[in-house]
Amino acid sequence: MTEAGEVQTFTGAVPASDLGVTLIHEHVFVGHPELDLNFPHPEWDEAAAVETAVAGLDRLWDLGVRTVVDLTVLGLGRDVARVATVAARSRVRLVASTGYYTADVLPPYFHTHGPGLLIDGPDPLVAMFVDDIETGIAGTGVRAGMLKVVTDRPGLTPDVTRVITAAAVAHQQTGVPITTHTHAPSQNGREQLAFLVEHGVAPERVVVGHCGDSEDLAYLRELADTGATLGMDRFGMEHVLPDEQRVRTVLALLELGYADRMVLSHDAAFFSRVTPPSWRAAHVPNWHMENLHRRIVPLLREGGASEEDLHRMLVENPARLLTPACP
Repeated sequence: MTEAGEVQTFTGAVPASDLGVTLIHEHVFVGHPELDLNFPHPEWDEAAAVETAVAGLDRLWDLGVRTVVDLTVLGLGRDVARVATVAARSRVRLVASTGYYTADVLPPYFHTHGPGLLIDGPDPLVAMFVDDIETGIAGTGVRAGMLKVVTDRPGLTPDVTRVITAAAVAHQQTGVPITTHTHAPSQNGREQLAFLVEHGVAPERVVVGHCGDSEDLAYLRELADTGATLGMDRFGMEHVLPDEQRVRTVLALLELGYADRMVLSHDAAFFSRVTPPSWRAAHVPNWHMENLHRRIVPLLREGGASEEDLHRMLVENPARLLTPACP
């Protein structure tokens, strides 16, 4: 059982006050188990990937990072046992997540299992999410510290609605916070947040992800004014939006008084099948977990961000969010 004020990590529960500088939206390894089995990616080598991740986390530690939240859930090739081998060798704490990553439909299993379906019974999504949080993921004993859901360009499809509903139920039962993937051009963080609130989730327990992809201050302020936290979490993804513009948006929101409702991260990975290392090196060389401390934090300081602002966004806000609420 998690004690009040504690956060679950790959290596056990820790007081939220010990999390330190936290990257709240990252990935260790992103894959696709069926493709990986039948059509292996030529750049994937598990042993080498583990060494790359361990070395990368060592560099993060030297930069002052103490905790990384791994938001690799089902649909992104989550393998907690594999990541646990990395966590066991790292001084940086890793936090596991549960949820389901789909922008449109779930696998056929979920179309036959659940309330009113062919194999009638409780929704397996709820059972899985709650078990991942309260017992441990896939028999590893590693308990999830965050819930992850998605809406993208297709919006609230029936299956996406089912996933978010299940996450809301799991949140109510466990108090674990919810973070999201949004499609910023559609501004569907608004729709997503409204749905979660309607299903009993307080905005203060939600990170609306990928808000840094937007420069629309009116939209971002509308979300933050509900009490939700803005995920400015894709620094380095300059094929979506250049870092210079992302920095400018954060500085504008700081000037408007939103330091307590932003978190900073990269949505990066040590290996991703979707955008493999060779592609990243050629096209987005700054898309890695060191980008914030090597490039972005200095730019924020130059632009007027105070040390208090940076501490809030990188230490205080993640600790507050990751601390489970009373169910």
